[in-house]
Amino acid sequence: MPWINIPTVEGKASRQAHTDLPADTYERELGKEGFYGPATQMYHRHAPTGWKSVEGPLRPHAFDTQKVALPEDSSWACLLFSNPNIQIGFMKLENDMDLLVRNADGDELIFVHQGSGELYCDYGHLSFSEGDYIMLPRGTLWRMSVKNAVRALLIEATDDSYRLPEKGLVSHQAIFDPAILDTPKIDEAFLAQQNEAEWRVVVKKRNRLSTIVYPFNPLDAVGWHGTLMPVRLNWRDIRPLMSHRYHVPPSAHTTFVASRFVVCTFVPRPFESDPNALNVPFFHSNDDYDELIFYHAGQFFSRDHIYPGMMTLHPGGIPHGPHPKALQNAKEKRGTMTDEVAVMIDTRDALKISKQAEAIEWAGYVDSWK
Repeated sequence: MPWINIPTVEGKASRQAHTDLPADTYERELGKEGFYGPATQMYHRHAPTGWKSVEGPLRPHAFDTQKVALPEDSSWACLLFSNPNIQIGFMKLENDMDLLVRNADGDELIFVHQGSGELYCDYGHLSFSEGDYIMLPRGTLWRMSVKNAVRALLIEATDDSYRLPEKGLVSHQAIFDPAILDTPKIDEAFLAQQNEAEWRVVVKKRNRLSTIVYPFNPLDAVGWHGTLMPVRLNWRDIRPLMSHRYHVPPSAHTTFVASRFVVCTFVPRPFESDPNALNVPFFHSNDDYDELIFYHAGQFFSRDHIYPGMMTLHPGGIPHGPHPKALQNAKEKRGTMTDEVAVMIDTRDALKISKQAEAIEWAGYVDSWK
């Protein structure tokens, strides 16, 4: 349990973060370890993102995944961002996968942006649709049968595993009850796809691909038992933490965690109703993390000119926060609910932007803060 530790207050400042801001000021949070470590709220006369220009690699980036082109050497995914602990790709499927794939480099998390179909893996059969997370343990053999064209985000926990976040005071059932997680079934559909036809298996290990050919379908399990298995979670099953008097930080929306990054999900929730509380994300300088957001649906209330299918990357080292238009909307207290679904990935190590991602970047994003 934490010891009583009273923060220092200097000059004109609120004594409660994210509310009762001094008149005509902008709050910026400086934090350690993302939103998990010690932090200070700074109160500025000008918006911390009110720059005239930004030169160099620390500028904010925006990308349009609708323009992703898959490379010829891949039939299911394109790598967009990476560091030694994570690989983030985008998958496009128009038809059934005619091969099986296995990621031996780390657990795989799939977020289905568009489409639906059936997933067949070592553990059985699992239907999927828009808005599903599918977590596949490292080494799981799988393929997708497509009902409607699939667009999906792939997040590899390189040499690592996915876990659920600690929920502390609010109990294990908060945000989502683990009982809501679905698992694959050895059902009639799974047994029916087993055959003696030749199948190719593409395995990724140490970031290199190998192909194994079988004279039968290796998804031939008849049963299993244990505590390691794929799980499915839809964003609609998430019940976000919220406060009518305090804008909770993004860490409160954590869905999955790995050793060097977290995956958070923003879903519709009521706006803060206290007239003195912020109801947009506060400006922040969490320089220990890069922030990557994938916009899935709705109107993201802190951004302008951003639509579903886009991604933004805010590197550690430069302040970020709401767009000027979002700040104006916050003052007008529009509506009672947020209208957004987004996936945020905060990485402890800087992300490298691939050439495929550079090809789909919106270069004018940095100027949208003016």
